[in-house]
Amino acid sequence: MKNRLNRALALLMASLEPPRHELNEVDWKAALSPDKKRLSEHLSALSNYPGGGFLVYGVDNSGNPVGIEDAEIEVAINQLANLGRSAVEPPLALDHAVENFRDVRLLFIHVPESSVKPVHLRGKGLEHAFIRSGGTTRQASRQEIGMLMLHSRTPRWEELRASILLDEDTMVAKLSVGPILDMLGRPAPSSQDDMLSWMVAEGFITREPANGGYVTNLGAIAAARKLSDFPDISRKAVRVVVYNGTNEADMKLEQEGTKGYAISFQGLLQFVMSQLPQSEIIEQALRVKRTVYPERALREIIANALIHQDFSVTGTGPLVEIFDDRIEISNPGGLLPSKQLNRLIGTQPESRNEQLARAFRRFRICEEQGSGLLKAGLDVELYGLPPIKFETGANYFKVTLLSPRTFAQMSPSERMEACYQHAVLKHLSGSTMTNKSLRERLKMPEKQRSMVSALIQDALDSMLIKPADPENKSKKFSEYVPTWA
Repeated sequence: MKNRLNRALALLMASLEPPRHELNEVDWKAALSPDKKRLSEHLSALSNYPGGGFLVYGVDNSGNPVGIEDAEIEVAINQLANLGRSAVEPPLALDHAVENFRDVRLLFIHVPESSVKPVHLRGKGLEHAFIRSGGTTRQASRQEIGMLMLHSRTPRWEELRASILLDEDTMVAKLSVGPILDMLGRPAPSSQDDMLSWMVAEGFITREPANGGYVTNLGAIAAARKLSDFPDISRKAVRVVVYNGTNEADMKLEQEGTKGYAISFQGLLQFVMSQLPQSEIIEQALRVKRTVYPERALREIIANALIHQDFSVTGTGPLVEIFDDRIEISNPGGLLPSKQLNRLIGTQPESRNEQLARAFRRFRICEEQGSGLLKAGLDVELYGLPPIKFETGANYFKVTLLSPRTFAQMSPSERMEACYQHAVLKHLSGSTMTNKSLRERLKMPEKQRSMVSALIQDALDSMLIKPADPENKSKKFSEYVPTWA
């Protein structure tokens, strides 16, 4: 309430400047009114106002701070909390603070702006919604109700509760935020109250006025010490399955995550990397071991699977499957309708879970918007792998990285996709694809130029690529870009 109290005091002082007048954000009260209906109307009006507002008890109708007694404070807090829960719809969680002001004690009741509007009297229609206008509370007109509905917002999945009501010590104990503070490069808050305030600001918890609060879905999925503490979240743990061979007949190993995604992501990535086949290469005259798949590409693809999954699909979570010849990363939920499989690399990402996506970027777990799959694609080419394979269904999305193959070992569809993705990566890097650049990407010598030319022609015929310069008639020096460029 500390920051809100500073705002409340500033608004109160502004309202007491001559000529004294109530503001839309501040409603003076000398004492608790027995008129519960009118109090409910004030709650409706303040919660419909942008930024919410305050009921200030201990200021008379003339704007004179007269103070309020302790007994009245307790009654006012309890009565208003009950009205917030039972007299308006959707219900409101109020907060309060008692502060000395000009030698008297005042009670500040914070009424937050509701994301779901209009807030109206419970048991009645939307026409019983109220607003603040000219420092007074009045019933909203039909047009004003329409405007409130336009500014209504359904709570995101990340904002919903993952826990029952918990006391403050338990909320702190159930989340491991130390690693997140390290990722953000900031020191730990000096007191538990500061820690709780920071956790509220991050969206990890919500606090109740009386005491305690709730862990949100974002807090649980990002920072849970044990996902099993949150029954609705626990099935979203990441599973890593390793197989012997190229199919699911012979499972070698299965590992399931137990912690929140953000605090365990680095450990997850290291575990996956440790299960991958390795090859020896020469770097600076020394033999070094390198995994078959680039770490940066896996980091981005796994992060995307966690971030963009559909949490409404129950009974399943993200899955990493490692075979002898490929690694598959899948998540619940199909591709969003606005997205196309062949336009995923380099386009602005769109997520069902924007707050989770924003948090992962702030925690430096994945790349900046739009650049992650681009860098993954560049690394796939650098490692000489077949193109990234994207696949979607009604309730799943899957990304596959294939182990290295020569041009002869690739299927016709893989060759075509390699050509298209190469054109995309070149275009997004400010360049164009040529016969030479595609040969280098496919590790093919000059003498196989005609085979690459035939592949480019197939891609042109399939309308995957087009000439960068339609006026250029020379096949030898032709440059190409994706059809959508």
